[in-house]
Parts: sequence; structure tokens; C-alpha cells
Amino acid sequence: MTSEHPPSRPTVRPSDRPTEGRLMGVDWGERRIGLALSDETQTLAQPLTTLTRRAGKRFPMRQLVALLDTNAVVGVVVGLPLDEAAAEGPAAAAARTLADDIARRTGRPVELWDERLSTARVLRAVRDMGASTRGRKADVDAWAATLLLQHYLDAKKGTAA
Repeated sequence: MTSEHPPSRPTVRPSDRPTEGRLMGVDWGERRIGLALSDETQTLAQPLTTLTRRAGKRFPMRQLVALLDTNAVVGVVVGLPLDEAAAEGPAAAAARTLADDIARRTGRPVELWDERLSTARVLRAVRDMGASTRGRKADVDAWAATLLLQHYLDAKKGTAA
């Protein structure tokens, strides 16, 4: 299923993007939502936490808003899960809805960013280090959000590899 939207269509105009202050990366998942924070200079991302959504329950927006406020976040980057052909499916639609909800409820600028295979890359890296991912799914989701946010920061500063 192909969307009419470009893969990384921002929900904010480039002029609205904050250039200083902390950004939060959000790695959307049906059960777990990985979160990461940038530093004030928007140079380095680090894992923050993982929010859990129980089956049949709504997204934990209050928890997210509290974390945005506590960490003085000035903008949010939500991962847009595309398939290998850059097409959008149901998960991408859910990520777009989440991005719109965050922007509407918080007044903060929110941008969507291609997160293709971020979780798979983190899982591979953990295994390559000889570690087990068993019982570490929440850590993996927070690290996936970190990878997503770091790619965004690098691209924004023109230092993407």
C-alpha cells in the first residue's frame, strides 16, 4: 500500500524546527514506544525510557507529555516505519496519527523521520556484541529511538554517514 505522502513529510515547516534545545525521538510500536533525548545542542542522542501500551488501551499520552515537560523538550521526532520499498502501511498511518496528536496536544513541533529497520539494526548490534536480547525488549526500543534521533540530528547538521 503506497501513501500519497512523501516518506519523511514533516508535520512542521522547516522554519518551525527548533535549532537549540532538547529533542525527543519516538520509536513507535504497538506495545512499546521507545524514547530518546538529544542534548541541548542537538548533537548527541541518548536513550531515555520505554513506554508500554497494554493491549486494547490507548497510547500513554499523559506519560509522554510529562516526560516532554520534565526534560524541557522543544521538538519531537517520530519514527515513520516504512517498508523496504518506502511504502507506508498500517504502522506508518499509526505513527502519523501519533505525530499529529503530539503536536496538537503539546503545541510542540513534530517531524516524521524514516525509521526503516532501526529496531532490526539495534538487535543486530546487540547480538554482534555477544549479548542477549532476551528480556531486554524495552532497552532495544529505547536504543532504536536513539538511533532514529541520532540519524535525524546527523542529517540536520549535514554529518550523516
